[in-house]
Amino acid sequence: MKALIVGGGIGGLSAAIALRLRGWDVTVFEQASALTEVGAGLQISPNGWRVLDALGVSPYLADTVFEPEAIEMRLGVTGTRVFRLPMKGYARQRWGAPYLHVHRADLIDALAARLAELAPEAVHTGRAVSGYAPDGAVLFEDGTRCAGDLVVGADGLHSVIRHQMLGPDAPRYTGNVAWRAVVPLTELPAPPPPTACVWAGDKRHAVTTRLRAGTLANFVGMVEEPKPSPEGWRIEGSRDDAMEAFAGWDPIIFGLIAKAPVLNRWALFDRAPLPRWHDGQVTLLGDAAHPMLPSMAQGAVQALEDAWTLAAVLDGADVEPALPRYFDLRIDRVSRIQAGSAANARMFHKASGLGRVGFYGPMALGARIAPGLIHARQDWVYRHDVTRTV
Repeated sequence: MKALIVGGGIGGLSAAIALRLRGWDVTVFEQASALTEVGAGLQISPNGWRVLDALGVSPYLADTVFEPEAIEMRLGVTGTRVFRLPMKGYARQRWGAPYLHVHRADLIDALAARLAELAPEAVHTGRAVSGYAPDGAVLFEDGTRCAGDLVVGADGLHSVIRHQMLGPDAPRYTGNVAWRAVVPLTELPAPPPPTACVWAGDKRHAVTTRLRAGTLANFVGMVEEPKPSPEGWRIEGSRDDAMEAFAGWDPIIFGLIAKAPVLNRWALFDRAPLPRWHDGQVTLLGDAAHPMLPSMAQGAVQALEDAWTLAAVLDGADVEPALPRYFDLRIDRVSRIQAGSAANARMFHKASGLGRVGFYGPMALGARIAPGLIHARQDWVYRHDVTRTV
């Protein structure tokens, strides 16, 4: 059986590995000339790390991941800590796998290396896809085609496969733009804490993490804006604009912006849950199926879960009837996480001083008195194990 995967990102490479492990012949078509990624960090929660481990990818990441000491929230302007919940070691104890930070480029490299080990000629770069045939063929912009038994659209928010399958509806602007930067710790007079830290503020928030065994600081800043800027990972923004967006904030945040070699800025879009992800022998995966805000740090992880689930339901099954089952297994969970990500963004953006006190005060008290109850709110996300349940 031959799978044709459109998109060489995290979801596409993971799907290729998962299918290859079950005996499929896999080919990945990536329109870019090389598998490259921007400087950006990812948080891989236990539900995602289990998939990477089952795919045989985790050994490739062993020397570069960073395990945060805790998850915490601070107020962006003052740096005052709202709560701090232990994570290093605790995640394994509670959820059966670690909570880790990884550089996005390192994850792509690890996935590509694992796939090359299983299928050395699987990745084809510089192949721009124009569409598909429902019987499992991919159509290219140069007029050629490639026949297979399955097409997986893992081609992101502006998916060509999704567009053909479900029509030309535009993604919806979430009212937020995001800034990203990665800075060597040696450049920072006040480095961020060795945690996954949310900095909450007035219609904006930031997240700081550490990458590459703790040698890099990662910054993500989300700001509410009525009009979107261009959408795209590689669009460079103005340092002055970033400084204005976070003016008056804690020196840790301002220092990250001041020292960032590059500040990327882009508008954040999502989609309402789709009615289906399949058409004949063609299906969707990751952001092509369910783009979401980064406020739960689950975008990449849910693509990993998609990849494993898709391969599992296709194991020994006919393709066309298996694809609706894949959708049924995934749609409720990813829709709930999409909604939770949007809710988190609103929670981090409490505008008034009174609103922050009224909301974050009880949260801080609860974290001190009963931290296990705060952790329990994540059980349904982090304890989920597609490697055992599908």
